[in-house]
Amino acid sequence: MLHLRLITPPDKTDGVVRLIEDTVGTTHLVVMQGAARNPAGDVVMCDVAREAGDELLGELRALDIDKCGSIAIENIDLSLSERADQARDDAPGEGADAVLWEHLADATHEESTLSVTYIAFITLATMIAACGVVLDNAILIVGAMAVGPEFGPLAGLCTALVRRTPRLALRSAIALLVGFAFAMGVTVLFSDFMDAVGLFTEDRLESERPNTAFVYAPDWFSFVVAVLAGAAGTLSLTSAKSGALVGVAISVTTVPAAANAAVALSYGDTKQMVGSTEQLLLNLLGIILAGTLTLLTQEFFWAKQRERNAKKAQT
Repeated sequence: MLHLRLITPPDKTDGVVRLIEDTVGTTHLVVMQGAARNPAGDVVMCDVAREAGDELLGELRALDIDKCGSIAIENIDLSLSERADQARDDAPGEGADAVLWEHLADATHEESTLSVTYIAFITLATMIAACGVVLDNAILIVGAMAVGPEFGPLAGLCTALVRRTPRLALRSAIALLVGFAFAMGVTVLFSDFMDAVGLFTEDRLESERPNTAFVYAPDWFSFVVAVLAGAAGTLSLTSAKSGALVGVAISVTTVPAAANAAVALSYGDTKQMVGSTEQLLLNLLGIILAGTLTLLTQEFFWAKQRERNAKKAQT
């Protein structure tokens, strides 16, 4: 269940209340006239089943409540109420499958913003991965994958393509390009420093590496895994079950490939640098393709669901 807290101008309150009452899957409606001070207006609160939330939010935005008032949404972790149970039963579909497009757009906007924190995480992840490829240590590679924040901009790019928002697409693309470019540049310097103190050597990079050689050897399996991970990651963001995102992060060879390319560049190994770059681009392409197709499928599914609900309401 979701909890909605609205601030509405007095002249729009009746329309908002009727909308909530007419929406299947809502309950616990509360109206406090004149309670809001900034902005001034009425406070309307209700609970809504997650699967009915996106449609209700769309109708509220059509009434310009987000412009002349306020819309705040919270997840309800526990609700002991027979009315809430009935609301969930009445709402079409399953809550875990529901997509809240406004929430997704807001989340990906934040995650795809080029910030100091984002740059720090992707740079640290790339340097950890550099240690992993030189030492042929799979544990360090997995750790670097988990630390890397690159799935946020990738999800933002997929969302922007589906929702046709060029500004989000540009923001996400900038975060990806600048983030990886900066991280790889710093990792080249890091590799030079580690070589100077004797911790990195060219022999280690060129030696047989059974645990990490895959990062510069792209193949069809790389693309297939990226596609599967992109679909799983997108589902974890759009559904109520987001625990799978960490698993997605350690399934794709983006940060390790960028790290190996940076280390190879520092030693002038063109073959490994090119192979790692191809691996990086192949993984990015697979994730974007799968994420976009997953969102398009969900958008189509819920559009059909709304059409069925509208036909039922008419009959």
